[in-house]
Amino acid sequence: MSVISVNAPTFKPISFLWSHRWFVLVSAVILGVAGWQGARVLIGPGVVVDQVKRGALVETVVASGHVETPFRVEIGSQITGTVDDVLVQEGQRVTKGQALISLDDRELKAAMVQAQGAVDQADARVRQINELTLPSAREALTQAQANLLNVQQTFDRTTKLFNDGFATRAALDDAQKNVDVARTQVRTAELQVYTAGTAGSDYVMAQTQLNQARANFETTTSRLSYATITAPRDGVLISRSVERGTVVQPGRALLVLAPSGETQLVLQIDERNLGKIALGQHAIASADAFPNQRFDAVVSYINPGIDISRASVEVKLVVPQPPDYLRQDMTVSVDIESARRENALVLPTRDVYDMLSGAPWVMGVKASRAYKQPISLGIRGNTDVEVLSGVAEGDLAIPVTANLLTGQRLRPILQ
Repeated sequence: MSVISVNAPTFKPISFLWSHRWFVLVSAVILGVAGWQGARVLIGPGVVVDQVKRGALVETVVASGHVETPFRVEIGSQITGTVDDVLVQEGQRVTKGQALISLDDRELKAAMVQAQGAVDQADARVRQINELTLPSAREALTQAQANLLNVQQTFDRTTKLFNDGFATRAALDDAQKNVDVARTQVRTAELQVYTAGTAGSDYVMAQTQLNQARANFETTTSRLSYATITAPRDGVLISRSVERGTVVQPGRALLVLAPSGETQLVLQIDERNLGKIALGQHAIASADAFPNQRFDAVVSYINPGIDISRASVEVKLVVPQPPDYLRQDMTVSVDIESARRENALVLPTRDVYDMLSGAPWVMGVKASRAYKQPISLGIRGNTDVEVLSGVAEGDLAIPVTANLLTGQRLRPILQ
């Protein structure tokens, strides 16, 4: 009896996997994704969180403004005239009394010569009274008094002779007439002396004319000095609106001077920040043209009124040591330190929900789940805020950008 042997097929795993490799690969990917998603469901996604810490915090009010001096001086002409030359340039530093603009002064010089002639003439009239008129009047008075004395003596002798019967009535009348004439001459001479004296009308008129001539001369001299416009004080010329040949008139500003001295920054602060600003607060400022060079300033003035159109209040800061590069009307950025805490509970601003509302809150982490925690805030810095209550040091907070729901599981990752 013959035996027939049949060979059973042999199972080869490697060949099977290779022949079904795409199916196996897809299955592995599906199983991996399913496992990963299951892990996410069980332990939640990894989320970067912040930790509540203690530290120093500074609250600042940020604003922009410009540089200016406490006041500016507009320089103009006091007379009408034609500009002969402009001696300075815009931006130039000048000193008190320095000539800035010269006007055509030919007519003014001629008027001064004429006024000087009037003074000389009036002075000569006064000297004529003192040197000639008054001495002549006094001499005439002396002669009139001597003549009166002589005719009085003649009258006395004639009267005696008439009483003794040796003189006629006609002789006595002639003697009396001579006495009357002599007395009139004395009175006239006395009046001439008086009028030529310091209290007399002639002298007073002459002295008045002299005073008027001198006053006119002073006025003319002053007007001549107005032909040269000078700097009223030290400073920098920040504006110029005049050229050679311009006809200028009083009341028109030709140059604007920023006096040397105190430098201040003028800001417009949002009225919502008015309660945070106080006199004497320290600030750090920088010019937009030199952003990396910062300098100190101090709040020195807060306008009592509000600009309704801009809902802002004007604030001025004095700069104790202005840098050399600072220029008038430069734009500056200022950080005013309104409050400071040295050991505050600090949390990044990005973690606070509804910060501007009356009920801010954070998304905390407890048992690997997110939960809503109301908090109260203190001062606010540029990137951090002070937490007064609701959380403790070391607590975790989830940033607003994480977009997690209350109760959702997560895996916190410290920043």
